[in-house]
Amino acid sequence: MRFLHLADLHLGKSIYGRSMVLKGDQPDWVDRFLELTDQTKPQAVLIAGDVYDRSAPSAEAVELFSRMLTGLADRGISVLVTAGNHDSAQRLAFLRDLLEKQDLHFSVPLTAPGKLAKVTLQDACGPVNFWLMPYVFPALVGEALGEELHSYEEAVRKLLAAQELDPTQRNVILAHQNVTVNGQESPRGGSETMVGGVGQVDYTAFDAFDYVALGHIHAGYAVGRPEVRYAGSPLCYHFNETRQPPKGPVLVELGAKGTPVRTEVLQIPPLHPMTALEGAYEDLRDRELARDSSGEYVSVVLTDRRITPEISDFFHSLYESRGSDLMYLDSSYRIAAAEGDELTVSKVREKTLPELFSEFYASQRGGIDLSEEEQALLQEAAFLMEGEDLQKEPGEKAIQALLRQALRKEAGK
Repeated sequence: MRFLHLADLHLGKSIYGRSMVLKGDQPDWVDRFLELTDQTKPQAVLIAGDVYDRSAPSAEAVELFSRMLTGLADRGISVLVTAGNHDSAQRLAFLRDLLEKQDLHFSVPLTAPGKLAKVTLQDACGPVNFWLMPYVFPALVGEALGEELHSYEEAVRKLLAAQELDPTQRNVILAHQNVTVNGQESPRGGSETMVGGVGQVDYTAFDAFDYVALGHIHAGYAVGRPEVRYAGSPLCYHFNETRQPPKGPVLVELGAKGTPVRTEVLQIPPLHPMTALEGAYEDLRDRELARDSSGEYVSVVLTDRRITPEISDFFHSLYESRGSDLMYLDSSYRIAAAEGDELTVSKVREKTLPELFSEFYASQRGGIDLSEEEQALLQEAAFLMEGEDLQKEPGEKAIQALLRQALRKEAGK
């Protein structure tokens, strides 16, 4: 069986204040992806979470995903989708029964007794069972299974053990989690909002599966064994991600049970390539004047001086004349020093809010870091807040409940 593995589309995402839908980046990628399916002829497309950038996506993002699904359905390609931490599992599952008639399959929100959605497709070697596991955290799995669970590792293992899996058949799972090897994480991209060290699940939890289609990390790579892999995001959503391996859908060829699984990354050129430049002003100026480029998204960080109006005008005028967009202009030049630590604007901007909170907490507690339990609480708070309007339900109630829990703990109750 031949299928394409995608993840972390983040449709509707804005980077540096620019909408990737309205600027044409994501619509162009969808069009090119549909053309790629015409060339590769997959039987199925797997999307391992974070279809949208927000749990309440914009109308433009929903319309774009609808166009993508329609294009795949018109081509007779099965589509299997699981919800990521940026998605609303309930919204993705809307009209699920009706969509299944069009061979479009979505994960279901996790409830008692904790059964995952299962889709079985056939090829010349027999059935292939696809298991759709949405993003989960311990409290969610514990509630579904009626147990008290304390770690992501325990939660995922317990959840998978509750499924009726036939090991004699081929089994593929779509999962959106932080999967690691012996606790070792891969460097994250700047657009990922995960707290390092929180939510880890060892890759061996998925040993029963012939292929594990992962989402959540924006770089594409294998984890522990070649058959457990992240697809990565289809586009760079932060200039840090230009340092990651080339992005693209993973073409997977699954043969008979027990035979090697073949994978290949198929690159789709972006509408606007991202270019990250860092160095001394005069070197960058001379190099960029000599470089032939156009239609890019550009980041410039100076290392030897602060940004002046004259420097800003030069770079903005240069890239505007080339039809490029200077998205980020900053300096890593030391602008303050306290107790031997450098403070730079760019370093602060590259950090996620959970990371900044963790560092602030440690600074106020004499260097004492958040405990594992406190990090998990912060992770769940970030998950609940992601894409929510905190003036509306259910986001405000959820956050208030977490705050009350933290206060009770602080008071020793």
